[in-house]
Amino acid sequence: MELRAVLQVRLGQVLSLRIAVPRLQVVLLGLTAAAALLSLVDTPYPDLAPLQNLPTLAIVGGIGLSLRRWPMPTSTVLCVCLFLWLHTLGGRYIYSFVPYEDWASALGLPSPAQTLGLSRNSWDRLVHLSFGLCWVHPISTWLARHKGLSASLAAYIAVEFVLAGSAVYEIFEWLLTVFMAGPDGAAYNGQQGDLWDPQKDMAMAGSGAVMAVAVLRLRARRTAS
Repeated sequence: MELRAVLQVRLGQVLSLRIAVPRLQVVLLGLTAAAALLSLVDTPYPDLAPLQNLPTLAIVGGIGLSLRRWPMPTSTVLCVCLFLWLHTLGGRYIYSFVPYEDWASALGLPSPAQTLGLSRNSWDRLVHLSFGLCWVHPISTWLARHKGLSASLAAYIAVEFVLAGSAVYEIFEWLLTVFMAGPDGAAYNGQQGDLWDPQKDMAMAGSGAVMAVAVLRLRARRTAS
């Protein structure tokens, strides 16, 4: 009986750590998972698009489980989902062929390539920039809320995470291209003839992270005043 009582107490302690995820966060994650699946329907690149977007399902699942253990503000979940939405759209067209020029023309907007002087499809640059912009807030908030770090140290580590994450992703992308993408590896990798593509991608992510920290610090100062 004593052992049973101890086990019941332990089980209660474990279950108490499982906090219900707010409905809006569940909806955001559900929409993200649905978008990843729908992006594969009639995709122009059925052999490569799944390599881009199926891992999103694992990320969404991991985030959902982690939120039950470490609750976070809805704004952080929205940031992550926004990044994944941009990634999902890029993955449908394996990044190199996202038809944003056609979209702009259909909406009567100026050509992004002509306006910004782009010589290649730059959707991948946008997504790498959004990686820095969108992930600093969730990471720094998690570190401050659940690990007790100061806002400054949490922001610094968040930037370092973005830089390290970008480097790891570039290595992962290279290995995936070599071992899984096969003869279509160049299309999957998305360099589009740019020798310095990985370095530029990492630079965009780092720039986005620094901009995100600046915005968060400015917001914090305004709130404090």
